Amino acid sequence: MAKGKSARVPSPADETAPLRVTAVWAPHAWVGNRWQEAVLLRIGADGNWAHVQTGVAASPDATVLDGPALPGLVNAHSHAFQRAFAGLAERRSLEQDDFWGWRDRMYRVALRIDPEQQQAIAAQLFLELVRGGFTQVCEFHYLHNAMDGSVYRHDPICMARALVAAAQEVGMGLTLLPTLYERAGFSQAALREEQRRFRANAEAILEMRDSLQALADETNRTSAARLLQIGLALHSLRAVTAKGIERLTTQTTDAPIHIHIAEQPQEVEDCLSATGLRPIEWLHRNATLDRRWQLVHAIDSSPAEADAIARCGTGVVLCPSTEANLGDGVTDLTGWLKRGVPLSLGSDSQVTRSAVEELRLLEYAQRLTKRVRCVAAAPQQQQPSAAERLWSQVLDGGGRAAGFALWGLQVGARADLLVVDCATSALLGIPIAHTLDALVFSSPVRPFRDILIAGRWVTRNHRAQKGQAIGKRFVQAMQQIRPDTDGAQFLGAVRRGHRSLISG
Repeated sequence: MAKGKSARVPSPADETAPLRVTAVWAPHAWVGNRWQEAVLLRIGADGNWAHVQTGVAASPDATVLDGPALPGLVNAHSHAFQRAFAGLAERRSLEQDDFWGWRDRMYRVALRIDPEQQQAIAAQLFLELVRGGFTQVCEFHYLHNAMDGSVYRHDPICMARALVAAAQEVGMGLTLLPTLYERAGFSQAALREEQRRFRANAEAILEMRDSLQALADETNRTSAARLLQIGLALHSLRAVTAKGIERLTTQTTDAPIHIHIAEQPQEVEDCLSATGLRPIEWLHRNATLDRRWQLVHAIDSSPAEADAIARCGTGVVLCPSTEANLGDGVTDLTGWLKRGVPLSLGSDSQVTRSAVEELRLLEYAQRLTKRVRCVAAAPQQQQPSAAERLWSQVLDGGGRAAGFALWGLQVGARADLLVVDCATSALLGIPIAHTLDALVFSSPVRPFRDILIAGRWVTRNHRAQKGQAIGKRFVQAMQQIRPDTDGAQFLGAVRRGHRSLISG
């Protein structure tokens, strides 16, 4: 280290090493949307950054980081239960496969997951997301009911509680979005039988919201950090009624409101047929769009709709890997950037759980369709790096999407950071000024060595304290949900001590 020799990140073998720290010092850190040298960051008792200073030597009480520090990102759109389906829908038996065929197969998996399995699946996912650079996840939660479609009598929010427990187990921040789901389509007043677990009207969602908010208040009070946030979601215009939208959105304050919208051409055609308006156009005319709102996907948007979104200060959540996997289409990234629309990333169906992979695919889709390079870069605005501009955009937009007024390496924001592993092969020999370029476009396998959330180490030297146990429970849940899924080889490897499969 060029400056200061203080406490280093403890070895994973040191079981007595404290997980909490009060100060860290980085040789370089991403502060103010640029690399700064010799950065000291102090953590307050509330788990937030209390002091950020650049160009200083490490103090004796600071943990010296073994690489550059990046702020953690927000995963602004996740369906945790779909982690159990990732990799199992990549075969086609019919003449054509599309989003709607994938959806029907996904429903069959959703019908088999109980609360215990939900927690096991979510814990595995959340740990993977943390390792992928996300320190907060917005969970778009609509797997509400028991397998027969009835409300869980002993605890109506037990499926949501399973998500909270999974996030707490991993140490990840969670913005939980109980989701309104009323009908099967614009012309279908009821849900399909296979959608029975999703059923929840506006009153039920408001009751869930209040119960979850009480849980969040208690959780955040005992942890001294805001790790649990509560918002609301509307599944989609096709799945909710105008009355439900009005009831739900007039009963909110400044909490985030998320909605799937304009993801598929068929959705746009159905909305036009039913209402005479395109989805975003209808929402703009019939709801009070503002900074609380996050439009998930918004792929099929017209220039007029994009202008309206920009004027309202509404954000757009992009899910490049899922949108590619499902054949949704390519977003108008340059249009969103030109208009200054807040952008964030989501992993959605969980086919990818890495922030850098999502950013890479976002830019590469633009290059393939436009046949030019570095599409997101803006040299005329002194932003010649596509990776740096995209990272800054989703950093700022993601904090808003998750319900935070402050996010990143700044005073008052939660004390989250990622320590870049410059020893990973893709970053060897890369100068600090190009670290984000290589991180996004040179495919490092394990980019983040250590990860801090709310002032507490969640991973150290690529390992999580509970990683092995979480992985075992996930495999067992997968075997129960899909008996045809063979996890015996995986579990055998774990028993033989090959822990890198799930904890490395």
